[in-house]
Amino acid sequence: MQKRAGANAVARGVQRGRHAHQPDPEGYVFADVVSGQFDADTTEAVDTVFKRVLSPQTETPKLHKVLAQAGLGSRLEMEQLILEGRISVNNEPAHIGQRIQYGDQVKVNGKPIRYRIDPPPARVIAYHKPVGEVVTHDDPQNRPTVFRRLPRLQHGKWQSVGRLDLNTEGLLLFTSSGELANQLMHPRFGLEREYAVRVLGALSAEEKERLLAGVQLEDGMAAFGSIEEGGGEGSNCWYRVTISEGRNREVRRMLESVGHAVSRLIRIRYGAMVLPKGLRRGTFVELGEGDIRALMQAAGATAPRQPAGPAQRFSGSVGRDARGGTRDGAPGSLYAGRKPPNAKGTAAGAQPDPLKTSVGYIGSDSLKRQRQEQRRDTRSGSTARRRGR
Repeated sequence: MQKRAGANAVARGVQRGRHAHQPDPEGYVFADVVSGQFDADTTEAVDTVFKRVLSPQTETPKLHKVLAQAGLGSRLEMEQLILEGRISVNNEPAHIGQRIQYGDQVKVNGKPIRYRIDPPPARVIAYHKPVGEVVTHDDPQNRPTVFRRLPRLQHGKWQSVGRLDLNTEGLLLFTSSGELANQLMHPRFGLEREYAVRVLGALSAEEKERLLAGVQLEDGMAAFGSIEEGGGEGSNCWYRVTISEGRNREVRRMLESVGHAVSRLIRIRYGAMVLPKGLRRGTFVELGEGDIRALMQAAGATAPRQPAGPAQRFSGSVGRDARGGTRDGAPGSLYAGRKPPNAKGTAAGAQPDPLKTSVGYIGSDSLKRQRQEQRRDTRSGSTARRRGR
């Protein structure tokens, strides 16, 4: 089954290569925004939107097994200590069969013990931010924040990969790993951001040249990687622009510096991650393990390091692939059977444009799996209702 999945993925990759300049049907591209398809898809009635719950975390190990592997005695001896009330977890008496997870504090006879459980793998979600939401955990003006729509994490909090201002919409990535967020934002990786921007008045050839060469802003020079015309109506003109950094309101300020006000701004791509087609405003999709790994490798980043911890390490069975990795060619990986792209060797360190390569977009497989789950939930719910009548 895995070989067949890998072969199918390779075939899809070859097909993409033959039509390298054709848009990938699973992600929004600039032409979708200009044509109106983007608005048609994302503003229709939300009667088919389902409650999205994150998949469960890796199975947690049993307390007595962790203690035994930490060298405190046999499993039976650890169970006896638990029965005698001599072991606590997070300052609460432990019980037989109790499971613990990364971050729990375990004490034996009142003294903390040193053990190690690998932290859960990094999680990444792609969110379609609407206009009117701010990217902050605590807004003094009490405006709606993007974090109110995100699912809760058992440990830690979501870190945004960059920001979008109040009046900008589009793709916004979040991760449970602060290190991964930093890698995806770090200037040395040169991750390219792609925007569809509507401005008042057409850009002249001289203005385009200035924006590509670099304009002086109050916080330094800034330049677009590319500018592509997209037409428009009357004085409203659409452009596709790319930039390899994410300073505050940078795209707006650059265009204002040459005399053009921005009336609409949509981010449709971050690196190799595109805004998935059909992902409505205010909704999100969680990326699968293969897509997360492809996202990191496409950016030239490395997997987040395991945090330093006690010398003892629990290495028992904690579920399939506790670190969240998958093999090349395994089902669920967009790059099955192929090596993901790497940013090294590209011009100015920027990532290659997915529309001009054969690698396609990251995230389409994850969105397909989510939709399949939603359809299964709908069918099972309908069946249950019919049986209850």
